[in-house]
Amino acid sequence: MKIAFIGQKGIPATSGGVERYVEELAIRLAKEGHDVICYCRSHYTPKNLKEYRGVKLVHLPTINTKYLDAIVHTFLATIDVLFRRVDIIHYNAIGPSSLLWIPRILGRGARVVSTFHSDDRRQAKWGWLAKKFLGFGAYSALHFAHRTITIARVQQENCRQEFGGDSVYIPYGVPQYDKVAPNLITENWGLRGNDYILSISRLVKHKGIHYLIEAYKAQKTDKKLVIVGEASFTSEYVQELKDLAEGNPNIIFTGEQTGQALAELFSNSYLFVQPSESEGLSIALLEAMSYGSAVLVSDIPENREAIADTGFTFRNKSVNDLERKLKFLLDNSQMVSEKGEEASRLVAVEHNWEQVVKKTVALYDQLLVDQAIKKFGKLVNYSR
Repeated sequence: MKIAFIGQKGIPATSGGVERYVEELAIRLAKEGHDVICYCRSHYTPKNLKEYRGVKLVHLPTINTKYLDAIVHTFLATIDVLFRRVDIIHYNAIGPSSLLWIPRILGRGARVVSTFHSDDRRQAKWGWLAKKFLGFGAYSALHFAHRTITIARVQQENCRQEFGGDSVYIPYGVPQYDKVAPNLITENWGLRGNDYILSISRLVKHKGIHYLIEAYKAQKTDKKLVIVGEASFTSEYVQELKDLAEGNPNIIFTGEQTGQALAELFSNSYLFVQPSESEGLSIALLEAMSYGSAVLVSDIPENREAIADTGFTFRNKSVNDLERKLKFLLDNSQMVSEKGEEASRLVAVEHNWEQVVKKTVALYDQLLVDQAIKKFGKLVNYSR
């Protein structure tokens, strides 16, 4: 089977949940013997990297600005894929999905799939016009794709109610990670293990890092707060965060981290906090759980679904409630440890990559079988 992925920035992933999803799915599909193409943006993936773990990388230019980056690259990738013989064109995110009607009409028989990662209209960085466009992308994903994947059950229901479209629930997978000792993080930031609270996300307003900083500043603790991530056309917000943290040497901004440093940060945290106002399904949250970290999350439906009863919640957007929950968990280390173990067991069952790949391939196969049956029916009618 020949599969093309469109919409992601590229792989290997250095940031972004969509990119992590595409990377993990694509390399596993390639390992199973499928011919996999991943379109990459010129500013994200090094141009000299032509293949990654069996996945062919196609580099195309874009205009690296807030409003044009994704859509320009998606348009060029969409045009390019029309000249390739592929079986499946798999779009990722609702913005890029606004263009999937093109291969649906002109794709020479390719089946079009969309993964609805999150409702990006909720992000504060978008203006009303961009939100309208994203709404069209969401509608397109549900009505113009041959099949749509939703990664959370609550998301599946929301899509059905708002857009009247059916989708297939296939959650993100997460590798089973082994903890590693602190080395790089000790050298770089003086972290020795179990001595910091961790939060990892893009530094955009709807991720709620400002709530976390305010709640942390009210604590009397020697544990540090480590914030991992970088701006996404949100440099003003990042400066706000740094101004909010000013004067507190225990609040550490590491910037974007990957590889060994990221593994060490996950492995040695006391608690992982995700204060986001909106989510689809956070891969960083699932990864923290896989590493055995206890998690404290805002009580939005997507987060509550992800952690089930293996973590802790606070009222969304409430600094006071977050402050109280942080204090409680800082005072109850045994409970924190036990919940971390429960979280690790949960993701091992519910977010197993082997099962995710198996379900995704089954979806692809069914689309191709349906197509073959349809063609056969037309031939029979024609012969008559």
